[in-house]
Amino acid sequence: MLSEISIPHFLAASIFSAQNGGTMFYSNAKLLVLLCLTSGICSGLRGCCFAIANMILVRRMREMLYGSLLFQDVSFFDEETVGDLTSRLGSDCQQVSRVIGNDLNLISRNVLQGTGALIYLLFLSWPLALSTVLICSALATIMLVYGRYQKRAAKLTQEFTACANEVAQETLSLVRTVRVYGTENHEFRRYFTWLEKLYDISLRQSMAYGCWSLSFNFLYHSTQVIAVLIGGISIMSGHITAEQLTKFILYSEWLILSTWWIGDNWSSLMQSVGASEKVFKLMDLLPSRQFSSEGLKLEKLVGHIEFVNVSFSYPSRSEVPVLQGVSLSVQPNEVVAIVGLSGSGKSTIVNLLLRLYEPTNGQILVDGVPLGELDIKWFRERIGFVGQEPRLFRMDISSNIKYGCPREVSQEEVEWAAKQAFAHEFIVSLPNGYETLVDDALLSGGQKQRIAIARAILRDPTILILDEATSALDAESEHNVKGVIRAAQNGSKTGRTVIIIAHRLSTIQSADRIIVMDSGRVAEVGSHKELIQEDGLYARLVKRQADAFA
Repeated sequence: MLSEISIPHFLAASIFSAQNGGTMFYSNAKLLVLLCLTSGICSGLRGCCFAIANMILVRRMREMLYGSLLFQDVSFFDEETVGDLTSRLGSDCQQVSRVIGNDLNLISRNVLQGTGALIYLLFLSWPLALSTVLICSALATIMLVYGRYQKRAAKLTQEFTACANEVAQETLSLVRTVRVYGTENHEFRRYFTWLEKLYDISLRQSMAYGCWSLSFNFLYHSTQVIAVLIGGISIMSGHITAEQLTKFILYSEWLILSTWWIGDNWSSLMQSVGASEKVFKLMDLLPSRQFSSEGLKLEKLVGHIEFVNVSFSYPSRSEVPVLQGVSLSVQPNEVVAIVGLSGSGKSTIVNLLLRLYEPTNGQILVDGVPLGELDIKWFRERIGFVGQEPRLFRMDISSNIKYGCPREVSQEEVEWAAKQAFAHEFIVSLPNGYETLVDDALLSGGQKQRIAIARAILRDPTILILDEATSALDAESEHNVKGVIRAAQNGSKTGRTVIIIAHRLSTIQSADRIIVMDSGRVAEVGSHKELIQEDGLYARLVKRQADAFA
């Protein structure tokens, strides 16, 4: 930095020493070359160090943010959009990293350069230096106002960008629905609305930048004019020499330019601060209590489940009760079906059993132990779950089946599980068999469900939960899978509790017991035959479904 600050001094000295002879000129020129080389090398090393720091910071920030998001309660994701979170992980982290990789580098460099230039100016001519300081003070005031505006604008830009990303992600992921309903123009207008808001903010930022640039240029040229006028008078009166005035002009320009670079990078720094507020807020979130402490690990999970007067409302809709005083029990090795109209609370029972949410009131017991006291990772390793719309990862089919399995499994075991789920035949017919990369356009809904069922079977779970797991299967596949469920339940060495949620009542007629839900309450409990004889809600549902297929 000292070498760079000394360059204007020896530049002027080299020029004026040429008038007095070659020896001094060549000495000054050699020093000038040496200073320029030293300055260039130091500048390159400094830039490299800051670039490496920037790379490390981006990686660390994304690592910490992603880790923080993964360990949040599911209710957190009910309130946050995927587009917003991916925007924070992507562009926001990148923008924050610019603080280290670029902004702080240039700001610190120019602060030191400007300070050195100011000290030199005060030694040369303090009256001239004071005029330059006044102009720089005015420039600094404008810089602070401009920086505060950029900070506010950056926050709005990040919000609007996240909203635009959310619309684009949603539309592109549902492009088939968009195409079928012919809503391309509607979706385009939705996206364009956010682009218009972004354009408006960007336009305002550009106008603010123009005002900042105009102010700088006016003050910059004012410094030159003042230096020439006052300096010229001082030369004529004999107070300073032409060489000193030249050095003063060079250093005053350096001071002004340093102030400019500080201001320009200060506005960028404020934009990064605006973007960082949400990022650091997400990074500071405490992990879910499920992951913050060790719970109980039973010697053996038997599979006895009991809901005791459980009530629940989703955190995002706390005023709407979903379950009200639900009490039910599932015995070990029992096949229990839960049925009811849409919105009656069937899937919510599963969500609570998986401990994706905590009950508002009441408690859930597993083998007589409150679910909240069990080690959640240990408990979930002993559960197999298949949802209504199974989501497969973009990896090969074999890896999808093995996904989340708590033990090492061989390819033979993977194929065995696929055969049990009647997925093996269609898998081997694919171009690369089990190594085929999963693609939404490649697999049907029923094929995805069979892969998900194979994944659950491979875990050899003590508790098997099927939430509308046969909804996308054809009649033959559904019949086969029902046989697999019964065979797996009877053939497990450790015993298996099976919970089935289904709209197709044909799926659950062979269940040991059927629990009928109505408006968040348990309405009826019994076997298929018993409930038909009672001629209650279940009997009406069976009759309604039979009439629909008649």
